[in-house]
Amino acid sequence: MAVAYGLWGCEDPSRWAAILARHGEVLRTRTGAQGQLETLDRWYREDLPTAIEGRAEKHVTREELERLMAWKLARGRFRPRLQQLVATNSPEVVVQRSAAAFRLLPDMRAAITELCALRGVGPATASAVLAVGAPEVAAFMSDEAVAAVPGLPALQYTLKHYLLYLGHVQERARALSQGSASGSWTPHHVETALWTWAVGQKLCPYLLPDLSPSLDTPEDTRPAKRLKTQAD
Repeated sequence: MAVAYGLWGCEDPSRWAAILARHGEVLRTRTGAQGQLETLDRWYREDLPTAIEGRAEKHVTREELERLMAWKLARGRFRPRLQQLVATNSPEVVVQRSAAAFRLLPDMRAAITELCALRGVGPATASAVLAVGAPEVAAFMSDEAVAAVPGLPALQYTLKHYLLYLGHVQERARALSQGSASGSWTPHHVETALWTWAVGQKLCPYLLPDLSPSLDTPEDTRPAKRLKTQAD
């Protein structure tokens, strides 16, 4: 791929959409034979958003937070201690803290800080909670997506680093939305596309479409109606 900075160096929304459309295939390559990640990812992208939106006040339960942590660890670096710590939070406190965090949006600094008061929850996990419940303003702080954004300092799991990363991702989402013929982009979409690109480059580059400017966009990778079905 000749594009500078990989996917980030590409400004064509149709090519970003082509990468996003490959998310499921790349995920299956990462998952392996057991399929746990694929099951968790489907829950995170389909079932959990529906559950959160269906409540009188947005929040997550402790059970959902534990399962979200399992998704995060399966998708990235496995650290079982975090799973154990999350389970020590009382169900009532998880609901209270997460509801307060969603109320604080779009103040991302305040919302992340509120969630980080929970045991086992740092900025990355907090961002996963907010991204699934408010994808229009938040993006998950995955290692792969952060590494794909040029110009950031060395990765630190801090609120400051997350806000720097999120600012770039929100700006890119706005730019892609303005140039897209169909479908608007959210920060959540941008992170998913970056993760798909980064993981796909390592595990299954043959699944990824070419990003060269001369490539005609294949019919099945056009962005129409794919943003919601692939990464919401």
